[in-house]
Amino acid sequence: MKRNKILLVDGMALLFRGFFATSFRGNFMKNSKGIPTNGIYQFMRYFLDAADKFEPSHVICCWDMGSKTFRTELYDGYKANRDAPPEELIPQFDLIKEVVEAFDMPNIGLESFEADDCIGTLAKSYAKENEVIILTGDQDILQLVDTGIHVAIMRKGQGNYEVFTPDNFYEKKGIHPRQVIDIKGLMGDTSDNYPGVKGIGEKTALKLLQEYETIDNLLENIEHLSKGVQTKIKNNLDMLHLSRTLAEIKCDVPVSCSLDEAVWQYDITKVQTKFEELDFQHLSKLIKTTV
Repeated sequence: MKRNKILLVDGMALLFRGFFATSFRGNFMKNSKGIPTNGIYQFMRYFLDAADKFEPSHVICCWDMGSKTFRTELYDGYKANRDAPPEELIPQFDLIKEVVEAFDMPNIGLESFEADDCIGTLAKSYAKENEVIILTGDQDILQLVDTGIHVAIMRKGQGNYEVFTPDNFYEKKGIHPRQVIDIKGLMGDTSDNYPGVKGIGEKTALKLLQEYETIDNLLENIEHLSKGVQTKIKNNLDMLHLSRTLAEIKCDVPVSCSLDEAVWQYDITKVQTKFEELDFQHLSKLIKTTV
């Protein structure tokens, strides 16, 4: 029996990437109602290209549902460094979901959790009997690479992906996928705004994990570390544990989506009607041969 190939799309990653890739010149594109559409337009270009390349049998799109999550409850500095989204992007959040719906693709999101947690939960559940490919620009998601789960990281330029699999991961990264969580526990994450262990950067974190494999094992052997590293870890022990918790994608959140609802098949007329409403005539040319 042919295994299904399920494409899980990190909606936020594509929308933000699409918005900033086109807006830096002040090109927000607007439809006839004056609503900015540049993020949606570029999202669709990225997405249709990926659907063409990876040829999924099923597609699901996952979203953040607001900035308050269990991670902000644990640490109020989490992502607190981020600016509010530009005003031209705000109306595009709801509108992109309508476009996704026009393709009969499920939009999945859950209050108090991030899109990553939904992606992780669905990926683990589907990978038991199917192939899963996750489309994102977010390196955090690399921790999910596993048997049956590949991650396609979007690189600069359209149609340019770096695909991480269980077979090539160590060669590319020098660690195993699960160690991504521990490396972020040690070095923190500036984009998500948590510090890890003050004074330990990527190089040291990588070296420690290559030697000791996990944070737990590292702590059990702490007396073997250099005095400087010992001091840093002991002084930041609580933040080390907290950072590791913040870094870990939860793969057991209460979301599910029946594959019957996610078959990659759409009504061209419905999609074209939506594209016309947004003045995306050019994109209509890309959809006829996609499915």
